[in-house]
Amino acid sequence: MKVKKVELKLSHNSYDIVIGPGILRHLGKYLRGLSLGEKVAVVTQSKIDRLYGVQVRESLQDAGYSPVMIRLPDGERYKTLDRVARIYDKLVAHRFERSATLIALGGGVVGDMTGFAAASFLRGISYVQCPTTVVAQVDASIGGKTGVDHPKGKNLIGAFHQPRLVCTDPTVLSTLDRREYVAGIAEVIKYGVIFDRPFFGYLEKHAEAISSLDPTKILYCIRKSAAIKAEIVEADERESGLRKILNYGHTFGHAIETLTGYRKYKHGEAVAIGMVAAARLSCRLGMLQERDVDRLVALLKAFHLSTRFPKLDPGSVLSVMERDKKVVGGEIYFVLPEKIGAVRIVSVGRKELKGFLKDIINK
Repeated sequence: MKVKKVELKLSHNSYDIVIGPGILRHLGKYLRGLSLGEKVAVVTQSKIDRLYGVQVRESLQDAGYSPVMIRLPDGERYKTLDRVARIYDKLVAHRFERSATLIALGGGVVGDMTGFAAASFLRGISYVQCPTTVVAQVDASIGGKTGVDHPKGKNLIGAFHQPRLVCTDPTVLSTLDRREYVAGIAEVIKYGVIFDRPFFGYLEKHAEAISSLDPTKILYCIRKSAAIKAEIVEADERESGLRKILNYGHTFGHAIETLTGYRKYKHGEAVAIGMVAAARLSCRLGMLQERDVDRLVALLKAFHLSTRFPKLDPGSVLSVMERDKKVVGGEIYFVLPEKIGAVRIVSVGRKELKGFLKDIINK
Protein backbone atom coordinates (compact mmCIF):
# COMPACT_ATOMS: atom_id res chain seq x y z
CA MET A 1 0.00 0.00 0.00
CA LYS A 2 1.48 3.33 -1.11
CA VAL A 3 0.59 6.07 1.37
CA LYS A 4 0.77 9.80 0.71
CA LYS A 5 1.12 11.98 3.78
CA VAL A 6 0.23 15.64 4.22
CA GLU A 7 1.42 17.17 7.48
CA LEU A 8 -0.73 19.86 9.07
CA LYS A 9 1.58 21.75 11.40
CA LEU A 10 0.02 23.81 14.18
CA SER A 11 1.52 25.21 17.36
CA HIS A 12 -0.28 22.73 19.64
CA ASN A 13 -2.46 20.43 17.52
CA SER A 14 -0.40 19.15 14.59
CA TYR A 15 -1.51 15.97 12.84
CA ASP A 16 -1.11 13.94 9.67
CA ILE A 17 -3.49 13.46 6.78
CA VAL A 18 -2.65 9.98 5.48
CA ILE A 19 -4.01 9.07 2.05
CA GLY A 20 -3.82 5.65 0.44
CA PRO A 21 -5.88 2.90 -1.19
CA GLY A 22 -7.06 0.39 1.42
CA ILE A 23 -5.76 2.46 4.33
CA LEU A 24 -8.92 1.85 6.41
CA ARG A 25 -7.74 -1.71 6.94
CA HIS A 26 -4.76 -0.28 8.83
CA LEU A 27 -6.69 2.18 10.99
CA GLY A 28 -6.04 0.29 14.23
CA LYS A 29 -2.28 0.39 13.65
CA TYR A 30 -2.40 4.15 13.10
CA LEU A 31 -4.42 4.66 16.27
CA ARG A 32 -1.91 2.66 18.32
CA GLY A 33 0.81 4.92 16.95
CA LEU A 34 -0.98 7.92 18.49
CA SER A 35 -0.88 6.45 22.03
CA LEU A 36 -4.59 7.01 22.58
CA GLY A 37 -6.74 5.51 25.34
CA GLU A 38 -8.45 2.12 25.13
CA LYS A 39 -12.06 3.32 24.76
CA VAL A 40 -13.02 3.83 21.10
CA ALA A 41 -16.36 4.55 19.44
CA VAL A 42 -17.03 4.63 15.70
CA VAL A 43 -19.71 7.11 14.62
CA THR A 44 -21.13 6.28 11.21
CA GLN A 45 -24.31 5.78 9.16
CA SER A 46 -26.03 2.49 8.37
CA LYS A 47 -25.05 2.49 4.67
CA ILE A 48 -21.41 3.29 5.43
CA ASP A 49 -21.40 0.68 8.19
CA ARG A 50 -22.60 -1.96 5.74
CA LEU A 51 -19.87 -1.04 3.26
CA TYR A 52 -16.87 -0.43 5.53
CA GLY A 53 -17.90 -1.18 9.10
CA VAL A 54 -16.55 -4.72 9.11
CA GLN A 55 -13.05 -3.80 7.91
CA VAL A 56 -12.84 -0.88 10.34
CA ARG A 57 -14.04 -2.97 13.29
CA GLU A 58 -11.65 -5.81 12.40
CA SER A 59 -8.74 -3.39 12.07
CA LEU A 60 -9.52 -1.91 15.48
CA GLN A 61 -10.01 -5.34 17.07
CA ASP A 62 -6.73 -6.58 15.59
CA ALA A 63 -5.06 -3.64 17.33
CA GLY A 64 -6.66 -4.61 20.65
CA TYR A 65 -9.64 -2.24 20.75
CA SER A 66 -13.27 -3.15 21.41
CA PRO A 67 -15.07 -0.45 19.40
CA VAL A 68 -18.57 0.78 20.22
CA MET A 69 -20.62 1.44 17.07
CA ILE A 70 -22.88 4.52 16.95
CA ARG A 71 -25.10 4.89 13.88
CA LEU A 72 -26.66 8.17 12.76
CA PRO A 73 -29.38 8.73 10.14
CA ASP A 74 -28.22 9.90 6.73
CA GLY A 75 -28.71 13.50 5.60
CA GLU A 76 -27.89 17.13 6.41
CA ARG A 77 -31.34 17.62 7.97
CA TYR A 78 -30.26 15.31 10.82
CA LYS A 79 -27.19 17.42 11.66
CA THR A 80 -28.77 18.72 14.87
CA LEU A 81 -28.08 19.03 18.58
CA ASP A 82 -30.70 16.36 19.20
CA ARG A 83 -28.70 13.83 17.19
CA VAL A 84 -25.44 14.81 18.88
CA ALA A 85 -27.19 14.14 22.20
CA ARG A 86 -27.69 10.54 21.02
CA ILE A 87 -23.90 10.27 20.70
CA TYR A 88 -23.48 11.60 24.26
CA ASP A 89 -26.02 9.03 25.51
CA LYS A 90 -23.98 6.17 24.06
CA LEU A 91 -20.72 7.50 25.46
CA VAL A 92 -22.20 7.91 28.93
CA ALA A 93 -23.78 4.45 28.79
CA HIS A 94 -20.39 2.91 27.95
CA ARG A 95 -18.58 4.96 30.63
CA PHE A 96 -16.31 6.84 28.22
CA GLU A 97 -13.61 8.94 29.91
CA ARG A 98 -11.40 11.80 28.74
CA SER A 99 -8.83 9.37 27.35
CA ALA A 100 -11.44 7.98 24.93
CA THR A 101 -11.46 8.52 21.15
CA LEU A 102 -14.26 8.97 18.64
CA ILE A 103 -13.82 7.89 15.02
CA ALA A 104 -15.87 9.61 12.33
CA LEU A 105 -16.52 7.12 9.52
CA GLY A 106 -18.58 8.88 6.88
CA GLY A 107 -19.11 12.11 5.01
CA GLY A 108 -19.10 15.72 6.13
CA VAL A 109 -22.25 15.41 8.25
CA VAL A 110 -20.83 12.51 10.27
CA GLY A 111 -17.47 14.25 10.56
CA ASP A 112 -18.94 17.55 11.75
CA MET A 113 -21.20 15.91 14.31
CA THR A 114 -18.52 13.54 15.61
CA GLY A 115 -16.05 16.40 15.91
CA PHE A 116 -18.56 18.53 17.78
CA ALA A 117 -19.40 15.65 20.13
CA ALA A 118 -15.67 15.16 20.76
CA ALA A 119 -15.15 18.89 21.35
CA SER A 120 -17.93 19.09 23.91
CA PHE A 121 -18.04 15.70 25.67
CA LEU A 122 -16.20 15.96 29.00
CA ARG A 123 -14.96 19.33 27.68
CA GLY A 124 -12.98 17.68 24.93
CA ILE A 125 -11.82 14.21 23.89
CA SER A 126 -9.81 12.98 20.90
CA TYR A 127 -11.27 12.09 17.55
CA VAL A 128 -10.09 10.76 14.20
CA GLN A 129 -11.55 11.48 10.77
CA CYS A 130 -12.10 8.67 8.24
CA PRO A 131 -13.87 10.55 5.41
CA THR A 132 -15.85 8.60 2.82
CA THR A 133 -17.06 11.33 0.42
CA VAL A 134 -15.19 13.72 -1.85
CA VAL A 135 -16.36 16.75 0.14
CA ALA A 136 -15.17 15.19 3.37
CA GLN A 137 -11.85 13.96 1.98
CA VAL A 138 -10.80 17.27 0.42
CA ASP A 139 -12.39 19.73 2.84
CA ALA A 140 -14.66 18.88 5.76
CA SER A 141 -12.34 16.43 7.54
CA ILE A 142 -9.41 18.85 7.58
CA GLY A 143 -8.99 21.89 9.81
CA GLY A 144 -11.02 21.15 12.93
CA LYS A 145 -14.29 22.89 12.10
CA THR A 146 -17.07 21.00 13.86
CA GLY A 147 -20.72 21.76 14.42
CA VAL A 148 -24.40 21.33 13.73
CA ASP A 149 -27.10 23.27 11.94
CA HIS A 150 -29.84 25.47 13.34
CA PRO A 151 -33.25 25.76 11.61
CA LYS A 152 -32.35 29.37 10.78
CA GLY A 153 -28.92 28.67 9.32
CA LYS A 154 -26.18 26.18 8.60
CA ASN A 155 -23.32 25.48 11.03
CA LEU A 156 -24.40 28.19 13.45
CA ILE A 157 -23.51 26.00 16.45
CA GLY A 158 -20.02 24.56 16.67
CA ALA A 159 -16.43 24.66 17.86
CA PHE A 160 -12.88 24.43 16.55
CA HIS A 161 -11.48 21.04 17.58
CA GLN A 162 -8.65 19.51 15.57
CA PRO A 163 -8.62 15.75 14.91
CA ARG A 164 -5.65 13.63 15.92
CA LEU A 165 -5.48 12.05 12.47
CA VAL A 166 -7.23 12.11 9.10
CA CYS A 167 -7.24 8.69 7.43
CA THR A 168 -8.33 8.95 3.78
CA ASP A 169 -8.99 5.98 1.51
CA PRO A 170 -9.68 7.13 -2.09
CA THR A 171 -11.03 3.71 -3.12
CA VAL A 172 -14.19 4.23 -1.05
CA LEU A 173 -15.30 6.89 -3.54
CA SER A 174 -16.13 4.13 -6.03
CA THR A 175 -19.17 3.24 -3.92
CA LEU A 176 -20.59 6.78 -3.93
CA ASP A 177 -23.62 7.37 -6.09
CA ARG A 178 -22.82 9.47 -9.12
CA ARG A 179 -24.55 12.59 -7.86
CA GLU A 180 -22.70 12.55 -4.52
CA TYR A 181 -19.35 12.08 -6.23
CA VAL A 182 -19.85 14.90 -8.73
CA ALA A 183 -21.16 17.28 -6.04
CA GLY A 184 -17.92 16.83 -4.14
CA ILE A 185 -15.83 17.93 -7.11
CA ALA A 186 -17.17 21.46 -6.57
CA GLU A 187 -15.03 21.73 -3.43
CA VAL A 188 -11.99 20.57 -5.44
CA ILE A 189 -12.63 23.25 -8.07
CA LYS A 190 -12.93 25.80 -5.26
CA TYR A 191 -9.26 25.33 -4.37
CA GLY A 192 -8.20 26.17 -7.90
CA VAL A 193 -10.23 29.39 -7.90
CA ILE A 194 -9.14 30.68 -4.51
CA PHE A 195 -5.51 29.60 -4.34
CA ASP A 196 -3.96 27.72 -7.25
CA ARG A 197 -4.40 28.75 -10.88
CA PRO A 198 -2.28 25.85 -12.27
CA PHE A 199 -4.46 23.37 -10.34
CA PHE A 200 -7.57 24.94 -11.94
CA GLY A 201 -5.91 24.34 -15.32
CA TYR A 202 -5.19 20.73 -14.33
CA LEU A 203 -8.88 20.22 -13.57
CA GLU A 204 -9.83 21.71 -16.94
CA LYS A 205 -7.38 19.42 -18.75
CA HIS A 206 -8.36 16.24 -16.91
CA ALA A 207 -12.07 16.83 -16.27
CA GLU A 208 -13.14 13.75 -18.23
CA ALA A 209 -10.68 11.43 -16.45
CA ILE A 210 -11.60 12.82 -13.02
CA SER A 211 -15.28 12.49 -13.86
CA SER A 212 -14.64 8.84 -14.77
CA LEU A 213 -12.90 8.17 -11.41
CA ASP A 214 -9.44 7.67 -12.86
CA PRO A 215 -7.61 6.49 -9.69
CA THR A 216 -4.36 8.35 -10.39
CA LYS A 217 -6.12 11.63 -11.12
CA ILE A 218 -8.44 11.27 -8.13
CA LEU A 219 -5.52 10.56 -5.78
CA TYR A 220 -3.74 13.66 -7.06
CA CYS A 221 -6.84 15.83 -6.60
CA ILE A 222 -7.35 14.63 -3.03
CA ARG A 223 -3.69 15.09 -2.07
CA LYS A 224 -3.45 18.50 -3.76
CA SER A 225 -6.68 19.75 -2.16
CA ALA A 226 -5.60 18.48 1.26
CA ALA A 227 -2.22 20.16 0.90
CA ILE A 228 -3.81 23.49 -0.05
CA LYS A 229 -6.22 23.38 2.86
CA ALA A 230 -3.46 22.36 5.27
CA GLU A 231 -1.35 25.34 4.15
CA ILE A 232 -4.26 27.72 4.70
CA VAL A 233 -5.18 26.26 8.11
CA GLU A 234 -1.54 26.38 9.23
CA ALA A 235 -1.53 30.11 8.49
CA ASP A 236 -4.89 30.75 10.18
CA GLU A 237 -6.21 27.97 12.41
CA ARG A 238 -9.32 29.77 13.70
CA GLU A 239 -10.43 31.72 10.65
CA SER A 240 -9.37 35.18 11.71
CA GLY A 241 -7.85 36.02 8.32
CA LEU A 242 -6.65 33.91 5.39
CA ARG A 243 -8.81 30.88 6.21
CA LYS A 244 -11.93 32.88 5.39
CA ILE A 245 -11.17 32.40 1.69
CA LEU A 246 -12.26 28.76 2.09
CA ASN A 247 -15.82 30.11 2.32
CA TYR A 248 -15.82 30.99 -1.38
CA GLY A 249 -19.27 30.17 -2.74
CA HIS A 250 -20.55 29.19 0.69
CA THR A 251 -22.47 32.33 1.66
CA PHE A 252 -24.74 31.94 -1.36
CA GLY A 253 -24.59 28.14 -1.11
CA HIS A 254 -25.60 27.96 2.55
CA ALA A 255 -28.56 30.26 1.88
CA ILE A 256 -29.71 27.93 -0.91
CA GLU A 257 -29.38 24.88 1.36
CA THR A 258 -31.22 26.56 4.23
CA LEU A 259 -34.13 27.82 2.12
CA THR A 260 -34.61 24.43 0.44
CA GLY A 261 -34.60 22.55 3.75
CA TYR A 262 -31.31 20.70 3.11
CA ARG A 263 -33.24 18.31 0.86
CA LYS A 264 -33.08 19.58 -2.72
CA TYR A 265 -29.33 20.17 -3.11
CA LYS A 266 -26.21 18.33 -2.04
CA HIS A 267 -23.75 20.62 -0.27
CA GLY A 268 -21.36 20.62 -3.23
CA GLU A 269 -24.19 21.38 -5.65
CA ALA A 270 -25.17 24.44 -3.63
CA VAL A 271 -21.54 25.53 -3.40
CA ALA A 272 -21.14 25.21 -7.18
CA ILE A 273 -24.09 27.55 -7.70
CA GLY A 274 -22.72 29.82 -4.98
CA MET A 275 -19.29 30.00 -6.61
CA VAL A 276 -20.83 31.14 -9.90
CA ALA A 277 -23.00 33.69 -8.08
CA ALA A 278 -19.93 35.06 -6.27
CA ALA A 279 -18.00 35.20 -9.54
CA ARG A 280 -20.84 37.08 -11.25
CA LEU A 281 -21.05 39.47 -8.29
CA SER A 282 -17.31 40.07 -8.54
CA CYS A 283 -17.66 40.75 -12.26
CA ARG A 284 -20.52 43.16 -11.57
CA LEU A 285 -18.32 45.03 -9.09
CA GLY A 286 -15.55 45.34 -11.68
CA MET A 287 -13.15 42.93 -9.97
CA LEU A 288 -13.29 39.85 -12.22
CA GLN A 289 -13.20 39.60 -15.99
CA GLU A 290 -16.09 37.93 -17.79
CA ARG A 291 -13.79 35.37 -19.41
CA ASP A 292 -12.85 33.99 -15.98
CA VAL A 293 -16.54 33.66 -15.08
CA ASP A 294 -16.98 31.73 -18.33
CA ARG A 295 -14.05 29.43 -17.49
CA LEU A 296 -15.57 28.62 -14.09
CA VAL A 297 -19.01 27.96 -15.55
CA ALA A 298 -17.51 25.76 -18.29
CA LEU A 299 -15.53 23.67 -15.78
CA LEU A 300 -18.53 23.16 -13.50
CA LYS A 301 -20.65 22.18 -16.49
CA ALA A 302 -17.96 19.70 -17.56
CA PHE A 303 -18.84 17.85 -14.35
CA HIS A 304 -22.58 18.35 -14.98
CA LEU A 305 -22.95 20.66 -11.99
CA SER A 306 -25.71 23.24 -12.01
CA THR A 307 -24.64 26.88 -12.30
CA ARG A 308 -28.09 28.52 -12.29
CA PHE A 309 -29.40 30.16 -9.12
CA PRO A 310 -32.74 28.62 -8.04
CA LYS A 311 -36.02 30.54 -8.06
CA LEU A 312 -35.96 31.74 -4.47
CA ASP A 313 -37.30 34.95 -3.00
CA PRO A 314 -34.44 37.52 -3.01
CA GLY A 315 -35.58 38.95 0.32
CA SER A 316 -35.49 35.51 1.92
CA VAL A 317 -32.01 34.83 0.55
CA LEU A 318 -30.81 38.15 1.95
CA SER A 319 -32.43 37.39 5.31
CA VAL A 320 -30.57 34.08 5.61
CA MET A 321 -27.32 35.77 4.62
CA GLU A 322 -27.80 38.30 7.40
CA ARG A 323 -27.70 35.43 9.91
CA ASP A 324 -24.62 33.85 8.33
CA LYS A 325 -21.79 33.21 10.78
CA LYS A 326 -19.46 35.19 8.52
CA VAL A 327 -21.38 38.45 9.08
CA VAL A 328 -19.20 40.96 10.96
CA GLY A 329 -20.59 44.11 12.56
CA GLY A 330 -23.80 43.67 10.62
CA GLU A 331 -21.89 43.72 7.31
CA ILE A 332 -22.24 40.80 4.89
CA TYR A 333 -18.85 39.72 3.57
CA PHE A 334 -18.18 37.66 0.47
CA VAL A 335 -15.13 35.88 -0.88
CA LEU A 336 -14.89 37.27 -4.42
CA PRO A 337 -12.38 36.19 -7.09
CA GLU A 338 -10.18 38.81 -8.70
CA LYS A 339 -8.84 36.23 -11.14
CA ILE A 340 -8.53 32.46 -11.25
CA GLY A 341 -6.23 31.65 -8.34
CA ALA A 342 -6.76 34.80 -6.26
CA VAL A 343 -9.67 36.11 -4.18
CA ARG A 344 -10.47 39.05 -1.91
CA ILE A 345 -12.91 39.39 0.98
CA VAL A 346 -15.35 42.23 0.34
CA SER A 347 -18.39 43.61 2.15
CA VAL A 348 -21.37 44.25 -0.11
CA GLY A 349 -24.17 46.65 0.78
CA ARG A 350 -27.69 45.31 1.12
CA LYS A 351 -29.14 47.49 -1.64
CA GLU A 352 -26.49 46.36 -4.12
CA LEU A 353 -26.86 42.75 -3.01
CA LYS A 354 -30.65 42.68 -3.26
CA GLY A 355 -30.52 44.14 -6.76
CA PHE A 356 -27.93 41.53 -7.75
CA LEU A 357 -30.04 38.71 -6.31
CA LYS A 358 -33.09 39.86 -8.26
CA ASP A 359 -31.07 39.88 -11.47
CA ILE A 360 -29.51 36.41 -11.12
CA ILE A 361 -32.72 34.80 -9.83
CA ASN A 362 -34.77 36.16 -12.70
CA LYS A 363 -32.08 35.49 -15.33
